[in-house]
Amino acid sequence: MGVPGLTGFIGERGAFFSELRVRDTKLVIDGSSLCYHLFFSSAADFRRGGDYGPFADAAGDFFAVLRACGVAAFVVLDGGREAADRKLGTLRERAAERLRRAHGLSRGDGGCVLPLLARHVFVQALRRAAVPFVQCWAEADREVAALANRWGCPVLSLDSDFYIFELAGGYCPLSAFGWQDARGERLGRCIPARRFEADSFCRHFGCLKRSLLPLFAVLSGNDYVDVAVFEELLGKVRLPGKHGRMRGLLGWLAGFTTPEEAVDAVLKHVGRRRRDEVRELLLHTLQDYAPSDVNLEEFFQEGRYRCEEAEASGLPPWLLGAFAKGELAPLIRNILTLRSTFLHVQVEDMRRPSAHSAALPIRRVLYALLLRTPPGADSAVCEFNRVQKSIKKTFVQAASLPMPFCNDGFSLDKLVEVPMSCRQLLLLETLGVKMSLLESVPAHLQLPVAVTCCWTRCSEPKVSLHHLKALLLMIVSGELHRITNDPELTVLHPEDNSIAYNELLKWKEEKLQSKDFDLDAAHGFCQWQCCLEMGLYLNQLLCRPLPEPDLARLYCGTLVHRLYQELKSTPSVENLFSSSPEMTELYQVLFNTVTSTVSPDFLQKKIEAKSASCKKKKAKAFRCAVSETQHLCDVNKFASLSMDD
Repeated sequence: MGVPGLTGFIGERGAFFSELRVRDTKLVIDGSSLCYHLFFSSAADFRRGGDYGPFADAAGDFFAVLRACGVAAFVVLDGGREAADRKLGTLRERAAERLRRAHGLSRGDGGCVLPLLARHVFVQALRRAAVPFVQCWAEADREVAALANRWGCPVLSLDSDFYIFELAGGYCPLSAFGWQDARGERLGRCIPARRFEADSFCRHFGCLKRSLLPLFAVLSGNDYVDVAVFEELLGKVRLPGKHGRMRGLLGWLAGFTTPEEAVDAVLKHVGRRRRDEVRELLLHTLQDYAPSDVNLEEFFQEGRYRCEEAEASGLPPWLLGAFAKGELAPLIRNILTLRSTFLHVQVEDMRRPSAHSAALPIRRVLYALLLRTPPGADSAVCEFNRVQKSIKKTFVQAASLPMPFCNDGFSLDKLVEVPMSCRQLLLLETLGVKMSLLESVPAHLQLPVAVTCCWTRCSEPKVSLHHLKALLLMIVSGELHRITNDPELTVLHPEDNSIAYNELLKWKEEKLQSKDFDLDAAHGFCQWQCCLEMGLYLNQLLCRPLPEPDLARLYCGTLVHRLYQELKSTPSVENLFSSSPEMTELYQVLFNTVTSTVSPDFLQKKIEAKSASCKKKKAKAFRCAVSETQHLCDVNKFASLSMDD
């Protein structure tokens, strides 16, 4: 949710905040806000698909500081869309805005777009830092407010709706939460922060009742209400000057003692035919600012998440539990309850089909498992996806699963009881590989390697050998980082790895300064992230028959783009890890595994291209030699003429 312009309006008036020293307290954190805030403040790239390592490091540092200050963090994440899907219009507008920003970035304009896998990286960072977290059934705001009020502690977020909720411990905006400035004091370390003082805010506008703030938010236009409905009223109360509409509306509301009285006054400015409809809309929307009945304390203490809407969905208990623990993504829930999902646009080539097209075969199998419709019944899922430079609604049919995957044993109720080997077989058949092919690959890399095989086969336009080599070199660099930065692993591996890692750091320091951007490379790597995302979802739904990879070390957009460029001009970069036999062997294993599944023309075209490139270089060298000979002749001729003179 969110009230447009409210953060700026309140932020310009510092008198509505008090200074706070955060220490030795519980803290309820809006996970979606923290994810965005940490990503865009961690200097992580977002034009080239994301540098997930620095982002994960920032998340780890954040929670380490909180722990050092005695702050017990509890993170609450948004879940899926609500059953009524009231925000569908707002979500479509946001998807269109994301597309516009992504298109601008693809052309070199400014802006920012959260990379595709950032939320997954954030959830993995929470687990690594042992931070308690929950994924709500739908939007998290009301459950955040309820938990904070139960504990009497502050809420940490960037969502302007928390200026509206009545919070016993107050609201601390992330933008004024100085976790990087934590310092030691007489009573121990603390974090400087600012807390919004709602009472001070209300007094500023003529003793406005706090109970009227939700109506102010609704009339100002939040995610559920179109402000145009109240245009007549807003036109009358507007004051001259900056934020005139908000100031006028707050002053007008100060004249009422109860929300019901104010609603009656609002309806006088709405056409008679629409009054009943608007009254119902207002009263329903005002409930969005009432704390939820869901008891998250019970979840954090006992692991049970009880939500009336979730239990009414009829979904199996194991799935509801996995969803609350963040083991299944919101997309899964949206498909199950709404048969609809948004596929997020990346910084890709807008002239080509959506990068998500490469992952369509995986999605169709995922939809088939989730919907389990009888033969002949409608099994279509509504996808909101990019078509050219617009967000369009398309319908995708679920795949027809072959035996034995279409029998009752693979129903959602019984999926957890299916032998792991059968679940693994379905995952690998979807990705187009056999387990025997992956046996030489380290277990934690088997899923991304299987996804890479699918990517080389399903990408359109087809990715190149440079794409593949750059991607595999990047994966090996992540492995090298993991091994050399984990004390427990370092002692188990040769010293050659440390030498190779230092050489890699020097190479990166020299080469990663370039800001070149290749849209063709970007589109190919976007397709890979789409395939990996859907591979992760399918693996999660099948209860992880393959280990989940550490995404923070798996993908680094800045590095893979640079490797792609270097491979085009300096093929010897393929020997980047030559000082480490272990890493050289790993790269060769990954390369051989993937190329054994591609069609012969994938490599043949590159050989022909390389041959053509060599011919061009030879022709260029010949022309240069002829030119140089001619130049020497001209010089000698000029010299002889000079001597004659």
